[in-house]
Amino acid sequence: MTTTTEQLLPPVLEPGDYTKYKIVLGALGIIVPLLVAVLFYFKNIFRIPGADAYLRMLPAVNAGLNSLTAVALLTGYYFIRQKNVLAHRAAMGTAFALGGLFLISYVAYHSQVESTKFGGVGTLRTVYFLLLLSHITLAIVTVGLVLFTLYFSLTGQYSKHRRIARYTFPIWLYVSVTGVIVYFMIAPYYPVG
Repeated sequence: MTTTTEQLLPPVLEPGDYTKYKIVLGALGIIVPLLVAVLFYFKNIFRIPGADAYLRMLPAVNAGLNSLTAVALLTGYYFIRQKNVLAHRAAMGTAFALGGLFLISYVAYHSQVESTKFGGVGTLRTVYFLLLLSHITLAIVTVGLVLFTLYFSLTGQYSKHRRIARYTFPIWLYVSVTGVIVYFMIAPYYPVG
């Protein structure tokens, strides 16, 4: 049974067997977090001498990308509440592209630059680490959620898209916003120079 939206907006991808897309998205949902973890935890293997000097500005860039992603997500939410599906698609496509740029920048930075230690104490330290833990955990989950939400949209499965987007949107927004908060909390402890 198709809804009015499904009848008015054909899928972006050609109708047919979407198995190959499911496999690719499923693989990306597993590979991307694993790749980030490998590059983060085994960074000494991939380190390029001297690269860290050129990449020190990336945490600020990442915070900017996270901020813009949050704005794009909220814009997309606004447009879908107004039933402006084409503007919603554009805003969510922008959020997806910004998220991709963030991921590339994040991996580049963390694979080349030594991690900064948080210097706060007491309650502030506890808040920081709880925020960071929830941010990282949900960021891992977000990769799969975003990919499948996108898949359902591109294949014209709008009922499934709406169902999963109810979870994807708030989690993705939380990850974007907490990424900016974590940046501002740790920024005073970045090495100078």
